[in-house]
This record gives sequence, C-alpha cells and structure tokens, in this order.
Amino acid sequence: MDYISHSEAGTEELGRRLAAALAPGAVVAYRGGLGMGKTAFTRGLARGLGYEGRVTSPTFTIVNEYEGTGLPLFHFDMYRLEDAADLFDIGWEDYLDRGGVCAVEWSERVEEALPENAVTVSIARHPEREDWRIVAVEGVGPI
Repeated sequence: MDYISHSEAGTEELGRRLAAALAPGAVVAYRGGLGMGKTAFTRGLARGLGYEGRVTSPTFTIVNEYEGTGLPLFHFDMYRLEDAADLFDIGWEDYLDRGGVCAVEWSERVEEALPENAVTVSIARHPEREDWRIVAVEGVGPI
C-alpha cells in the first residue's frame, strides 16, 4: 500500500504505525536513496516499539540496538557492506533469533540474506513536491 508523507514527522508517524503490525522476528527491508527518510521512518518504528531515546543512522557502526518497553529494534545499515556474506560475519542470524525487529537500510545489498516474509518499505520523492515522500509498504496489511 502506498502512503504520502508531507514531512519528516509524517514519515516517522508511518514508522510508528507499522510497529503495531509487526511480530517478534520481523524484518523490515528499506529501499530508497540517500536522504529519502529511512532513518526518520526508523525513529517512528522505534517509538512504536516503546523506545524513547535518540535514534541515529548506523552508517559507521553497521547496527544500532534500541530497547524500550516493547520488542527490541536492531537497525542495520548495509551501505558499507559488500554482500550478504559480510552480514553473516556480523551475526545476522543471531539478531534474527533474538525475537526483535530488524530494520535494514540498503537491503538490496543483502537481498539473499533476507527472509521471504520480510516487510518492504520503499521511500521515494514525490514527483510534484521535493519535500514530500511516497512510502510504499508491502508484506503487511494497511498501517
């Protein structure tokens, strides 16, 4: 299903709403270029899972962990990885087994490591407004 976000706060709200639809062990695979709002969406996802602290992109650390009152969130950034083999080297299977939610930026770089039932979130610029985003969510019902 496609959604239009008119602001960063709107993108965060979509992430918060998605959190309510996710079960333990869910994988959220992001698609979208630099500056599209993947980290903003993840901030909302973290809020929806009960985490109230600061949420940042794990570009240099590869993964950030957030634990709040709900499921833990493991936020991955695959931009610096060569392929799925690198993902397994950092303990991907261990994260999947921990029963939290794995949010994966640049998921196309590790496509073969993602489960078939991963939720896909694609974020792109709206063709008429530079600051709006089209957010397509697949793999769950309406959020």
